[in-house]
Amino acid sequence: MCRSGLNLNRVNMEPRETLLERLNETAARLVDFYQSLPNPVIPVYERWSAKDVLAHLTFWHESFARNVDDLVNGRKPSLLKGRLADLNQAGVEALALLSLAEVLERFEKAHAILQRNALNPALTLLRYRQGSREYTVEEHLELVNDHINHHLRDARKALKK
Repeated sequence: MCRSGLNLNRVNMEPRETLLERLNETAARLVDFYQSLPNPVIPVYERWSAKDVLAHLTFWHESFARNVDDLVNGRKPSLLKGRLADLNQAGVEALALLSLAEVLERFEKAHAILQRNALNPALTLLRYRQGSREYTVEEHLELVNDHINHHLRDARKALKK
């Protein structure tokens, strides 16, 4: 399960362009890792395999991409509703029947949407789900980068076992 303990109270943000580039590099490392993964069912956490971890990251990346695309195009985002633990598990289950390649393709598609829209000056504040506080785009980019890196480190450790 995802309990990464990320710091949600950031200060001294770097420029959005720098944060997006850092996220691009992290996303590329994630894609490379999963493209070369010999066995997607290796356990990473008690209830999640490597593929489940990718599904979790993809679920949240797609949500972020939808929200950003909505805001850039003048639409009200349709925020996720529910407890974080429930959303995490529902996201994994929603992608469970897809192949690893299909989940990876969806991650890449969501990331492309973020790349197109993240630097748009119309983006100011956003939420990741109903009930969350508002985050600057810079905060959100850094949080997403940290989240992916956290799970990528754990998946790499699991592969070495």
